[in-house]
Amino acid sequence: MPSAAARRRYNGPALLSFGFRPFFLGAAVWAVVAVPLWLWIHLGGAGPAAIDRDWHVHEMLFGYVGGVVAGFLLTAVPNWTGRLPVTGRPLAALVGLWLAGRGAMLLAPTHPAAVVTDAAFLAVFAGVVWREVLAGRNWRNLPVAGMVTLLALANLAFHGRLYWPDLGPLAERAAVAMIALLIAFIGGRVTPSFTRNWMAQAGRAPLPAQADRIDQAGVGLVAAAVLGWVARPDLALTGIALGLAGLATLFRLSRWRTGRVLGEPLLWSLHAGYAWLGVGLILAGLHILAPEAVPRTAGAHALMTGAAGVMTLAMMTRATLGHTGRERTADRATVALYAAANLAAVSRVAAALIPEAGADLLVLAAGLWVSAFGLFLFRYGPMLLRPRLAS
Repeated sequence: MPSAAARRRYNGPALLSFGFRPFFLGAAVWAVVAVPLWLWIHLGGAGPAAIDRDWHVHEMLFGYVGGVVAGFLLTAVPNWTGRLPVTGRPLAALVGLWLAGRGAMLLAPTHPAAVVTDAAFLAVFAGVVWREVLAGRNWRNLPVAGMVTLLALANLAFHGRLYWPDLGPLAERAAVAMIALLIAFIGGRVTPSFTRNWMAQAGRAPLPAQADRIDQAGVGLVAAAVLGWVARPDLALTGIALGLAGLATLFRLSRWRTGRVLGEPLLWSLHAGYAWLGVGLILAGLHILAPEAVPRTAGAHALMTGAAGVMTLAMMTRATLGHTGRERTADRATVALYAAANLAAVSRVAAALIPEAGADLLVLAAGLWVSAFGLFLFRYGPMLLRPRLAS
């Protein structure tokens, strides 16, 4: 039990005792700050000229999601590999890189020093993941290391748009594709596993289907579709592939007994996040096939505000409860933040589909988003800052 042993030996600040603590806390704070800041300026308010549409896209894809992915993997990889977790000063250095990137992007996002500062975090983090997976001979999770590396490369490409503008849209698609694939791969593993465990303990049947070739094919189809979307977003074949990948995702979800876990918020939140993945892929495909009817931003925000936002909050709450020694039960604040996150996604997608009400729905979506992450900070922030409860 390397993780447990390391936890017992560690005697530094609780915040640096495990990767999920500083990164979940920092990402949630940034989610609360960055979205209303961008919206204020987007709607005509005074503020730094650097905070534009590109800044908003970057800070959600690589800032917020990058932070949550780091927190999750720094906690999960030691369990996968049996190696010691990154704690103390090395963890502080990683967090410092992430924070430096946020500051650089806020103050001077086009300055070469800011580009290097921001790009350093995901590059170094990808190296950490590769080191741990290879040293632990954890071949099963090599795809995760590959996806994190591609996310880091997408960040570099995003900055490269300053010199080669055509890289901008490519980088955005690549980042969304890798995030969607991470959700399909990891979310598609933990959601049925947690559901099966809970149903077995509760004596409920039938249990979710065991992982099989259908699941492997579903992930493979998502991978093929999103990679095709990155390379050729103009092809009708890509639109069809995305639609089929979305349907395959929803079919996988239908095998996991969603209807049997509606009374357990820690589980239905995971199911909801996975459902948003399917919806987002379908909307992205429909935009290619019928761009006049389905705007690009509908699929993008179903994948990001919906799949990424809901799934990350579901994992953040569950991991925080479990790894701080608390019972995995959702209180009213947790249920409320899940509801707010899902309603934020509905409102943001609706803002794209109903342009005449777009501004009002955009404000509503931002308010719900801030409410969800504000509730997370209120309820889970103290847990992240305090030592683990004695078992």
